[in-house]
Amino acid sequence: MIPTVLFATLDERKRNTRCEAERLVYNTKTSFSSAQKDLSMETSNSIATREIIVQLRERSYPIHIGHEILSGMPELLNATGESCVHTILLYDENVAAIALRLGKSLERAEYRISSAAIPSGESSKSVERLEEIWRFLLSEHTDRSSVVIAIGGGVVGDLAGFAAATFARGIRLVQVPTTLLSQVDSSVGGKTGINLPGTKNIVGAFWQPSLVVIDTQSLTSLPQREYLSGLAEVVKYGIIMLPELFEFLEHNASRVVGRDREAMVNIVEQSCLCKASVVKEDERETSGRRAILNYGHTFAHAIESVTGYGTLLHGEAVAIGMHMAATLAMFLGRVDQGFVDRQRALLQQLELPIQFPNLSPNKLWHAMQHDKKVEMGKLRFVLPTRLGHVELVQGISQDSVIAAIAASASSEA
Repeated sequence: MIPTVLFATLDERKRNTRCEAERLVYNTKTSFSSAQKDLSMETSNSIATREIIVQLRERSYPIHIGHEILSGMPELLNATGESCVHTILLYDENVAAIALRLGKSLERAEYRISSAAIPSGESSKSVERLEEIWRFLLSEHTDRSSVVIAIGGGVVGDLAGFAAATFARGIRLVQVPTTLLSQVDSSVGGKTGINLPGTKNIVGAFWQPSLVVIDTQSLTSLPQREYLSGLAEVVKYGIIMLPELFEFLEHNASRVVGRDREAMVNIVEQSCLCKASVVKEDERETSGRRAILNYGHTFAHAIESVTGYGTLLHGEAVAIGMHMAATLAMFLGRVDQGFVDRQRALLQQLELPIQFPNLSPNKLWHAMQHDKKVEMGKLRFVLPTRLGHVELVQGISQDSVIAAIAASASSEA
């Protein structure tokens, strides 16, 4: 069977033209030219705030990225041009200190504040927890002039976002992501939702925020394993769209792992640039363009299912999945061994796993049959052809996939 290419990254000329056009809307632009691949050893106490506009016509919104910028939330809310006197802070219980600081800054600006803690963990993305939030919003006299502010990682962003999308037929949402994974991925793009027993993210809505505020200060207290896990998604953007970002990570891996302030702001900005570009072109996943964001994820979701959710962090599973995807691409003649080696080396520099012991290739294959990218019974993979370019491919044989899984777990890949 000959694999079929369904969708590809834009060619290099068009990609560069698009990125240059979109950079014009940013207040601060970051270049990853060779002259800037190595950051200064000095860490500035004041790092310029970056702004990216997610271009969605009447649903466009800004992403503000910086270090220690949450105190400016009242001004950022005012800058959206919509009046607001009531804010509802829905926050992960693990970031109560961040929510408290944000609440105090809003109180000083004379906002009415309502707040509620959300228990940490995927189990909070449930119908029962959603109903609790609805009832809380009702008790706090929330109306369409109110604003929900989601403070935390992907769980709180998804849950609070879906509550905002559905209460009173939709109220405004502000995302304040506090984990690296949510900063570079889930907080941008408007996906919200909850789980049903045995099925993740099956109930939800596309509901774009009116504002995203990313303060990298929150990353300084993140557990190291969780921080490193988020770097897998940053590597992904370098592979699928932005070779300059990949090269930046290669040249600055130690500073990125060490949470250098400027490095963190830079990688978050560039990741959000890529995500915003894809969302602009395929907001609701209708053209296939947004599927490129799933590089490594078909394998990753199967790994999470087979090993048991929670055994690996999501980014760790994505890192292993990207190694498997690159190996599969090599087996199909789409990339060479050098590509696989280079990707593997960067993942290892960033202290991410590329293997998990005793994974059964056959069990992974069967788990993949439940992946959301299965269409008309055919499994589809996002595979690279070179750094910065991937394609959505279907029609790959079971034997090829199983062989790539087995090889990636050995010294052959």
